[in-house]
Amino acid sequence: MDEQRVSCRRREPARPRVAGGGGESGPALPRLAVTPGSGERSSRAAAAEEADGASARCSAWPPEESGGGGAGNTLDLPGCQEGSGKPPPLLLFLILLQRGEGRERRDGAPARRGGLLRARWVGASALPPQLLRLNEVVLWCRPVPRCVFLSRETLQRIVSTLANKNDEIHNFIDMLNHTIKNVQVNSSNVISELDEEFDGLYSILDEMKGSMANTIQQEEARKIQALQDQLSQCSDALESSEELLELAAQSLDIKDPVEFLKATRQIKDRVTMASAFRISLKPKVSDSMTHLMVDFALERRMLQAVKFLPVPKAPEIDLAACLVADNCITVSWRMPEEDSRIDHFVLEYRKTNFDGLPRVKDEQHWELIDYIKATEYTLSGLKFDTKYMNLRVQACNKAVAGEYSDPVTLETKAFVFSLDSTSSHLNLKVEDTYVEWDPTGGKGQEKLKGKENKSSGQNPLLKSNRRSGAPSPKRTSVSTRSSLRSSRDHFTGESYTVLGDTAVESGQHYWEVRAQKDCKSYSVGVTYRNLGKFDQLGKTNSSWCIHINNWLQTTFSAKHNNKTKTLDIPVPDRIGVYCDFDGGQLSFYNANSKELLHTFRTKFTQPLLPGFMIWCGGLTVSTGLQVPSAVKTLQKSENGLSGSTSSLSNIA
Repeated sequence: MDEQRVSCRRREPARPRVAGGGGESGPALPRLAVTPGSGERSSRAAAAEEADGASARCSAWPPEESGGGGAGNTLDLPGCQEGSGKPPPLLLFLILLQRGEGRERRDGAPARRGGLLRARWVGASALPPQLLRLNEVVLWCRPVPRCVFLSRETLQRIVSTLANKNDEIHNFIDMLNHTIKNVQVNSSNVISELDEEFDGLYSILDEMKGSMANTIQQEEARKIQALQDQLSQCSDALESSEELLELAAQSLDIKDPVEFLKATRQIKDRVTMASAFRISLKPKVSDSMTHLMVDFALERRMLQAVKFLPVPKAPEIDLAACLVADNCITVSWRMPEEDSRIDHFVLEYRKTNFDGLPRVKDEQHWELIDYIKATEYTLSGLKFDTKYMNLRVQACNKAVAGEYSDPVTLETKAFVFSLDSTSSHLNLKVEDTYVEWDPTGGKGQEKLKGKENKSSGQNPLLKSNRRSGAPSPKRTSVSTRSSLRSSRDHFTGESYTVLGDTAVESGQHYWEVRAQKDCKSYSVGVTYRNLGKFDQLGKTNSSWCIHINNWLQTTFSAKHNNKTKTLDIPVPDRIGVYCDFDGGQLSFYNANSKELLHTFRTKFTQPLLPGFMIWCGGLTVSTGLQVPSAVKTLQKSENGLSGSTSSLSNIA
């Protein structure tokens, strides 16, 4: 394949062109003309040559004019320096050219649509400042009508994609290393359990062997004792019989008939009573011990058939049947095949802020629900203070637990915020989600905060940043939020107000408020950021709230723009706040019965902050809540009613 020839020549000064513009700007810049040689050279070969570090070289600068250069495809680049003897100080250009229709190459063959030109010069200088200031560096071709290039935004997207992929690979590597360690640990544990099982089996066999040997020894002793007793009796009978035999023999020598008759009678009586004629001459026990023999052929076959326990297969979570609603997660799964030995299931879950595969580092521990008999379970009463939830299931039989199912990740959208103590009234004692009236004017709290700041050396505003919230509504960065907070004065005067630290900018959100029983007066609502430090909720045109006053008698009212509407309904112990930013709707509900208390309808033009006013008492705020299904249903039905309904009417 012929070498690609790069010819450079000095042309008339020209200004750099930018995409979409035909005008000229900036000082005149020389052009570098790069003309392909007569030989055909593929873009892949040129790319390979570039990868190997090959460079296009000019023997002299500027080189001689190449024949037909004016008619060839020419790439104009700024920075040509005539008479320098060196190529321009440009590092690398990679240009994808769209050649014109109907043109012919120098060898007479038709030009193909598209080609890859690469030119590389050794140098360290950057592009001219005029080009560097442009958002997209555009190199133009003449007479080629078009130049395809990569914009800065495209490159940033590529960088972001590569960074995310690298992060996923790092996470997977951590997971593999963690799995390797778990395999090693679990293998050691299984071997230890195997040793324990066999040691237990050996112990049982030894115990059985000792017990059987003891039984044999006892049987031996019993038989020997019986035979020895019988032997003793026979010995005594034999001795008595021998004495009687000797006496009878002596009686045969008596000559006197009377004496002989008397002796005969005595011998007869003694023979009749002799033990030799009453004992059994058969052994009481036999010498056989076969009744105590054992045959372990069956047990041996059973032991030889011993295998590892059948492990239940991993369940399969039915993602389509899983449901996330009302701060509850319903998980459904099935076994890949029927297994009658399954005794129960174990469900594990954990919160996370990462989508995709579960991570090893910086993750919370798995929470466990054991002894689930069905193939479905509902986790209720959850606080959704993270973006996602990982779940997995394992099946267990009477002896062993199986493998975990492939974990699934469910999205848990909810509105999460804390109370902003940096701008609250000094008579309010503010914690994460709790505010309490402090008659000391906050002096004790300020002293405590001062000690904490000195001891920790950290900004207390970063406390809320350790929480991980849902992506909607958008949270500003720590530095931005800190600057916003520090720029705001504390509420003062009779504005006993505290705001949330996260703004509602879009979507539908829900949170709840519970007041202490001895709370004298409080307000719950939303406001724009421009609420003045002396302003009270509901008394400006940029704040909306409901107000409860328990001072002398209980009053319940809705307030906006310093106008009040009395609500003739009982005051609930928990109030739910529903905000539909895009729909321009702010509704208050009885959080227990989901009864609608009041609705404001307007068009929100600025981000909204949750707002609270409190006097003599305390409020507890519950965040991380989804919009309840009952509220969604009520909203659909209420939106279908006429706007003249009193509960839906905005306060003019």
